[in-house]
Amino acid sequence: MALLKTFALFVLTALAEIVGCYLPYLWLRQGQSAWLLLPAAFSLAAFAWLLTLHPTASGRVYAAYGGIYIGVAIVWLMLVDKVKPSATDWIGIVLCLAGMAVIMGGSRS
Repeated sequence: MALLKTFALFVLTALAEIVGCYLPYLWLRQGQSAWLLLPAAFSLAAFAWLLTLHPTASGRVYAAYGGIYIGVAIVWLMLVDKVKPSATDWIGIVLCLAGMAVIMGGSRS
């Protein structure tokens, strides 16, 4: 259960980070309203707060978060940007998650 809770926290953290960066992108590059900066700031504040809820502030935890972030970013690409991920996108996600598993499951000497 702890693993599922941590995974869900990683996904929420990634979404907060992506939304916090995507909204200014819409303003700067797509000509949308500057009012998008308010929810972007809220989202980035939520991202920072969510980082404090992670089990520890160690490199291993952030490496694990990085693997989940990459997967969430590709799913965002597909669902929000309506861009079909390539085979290499999916392979990259698998490689990142495999690397994350090696780091998290490695020896702790």
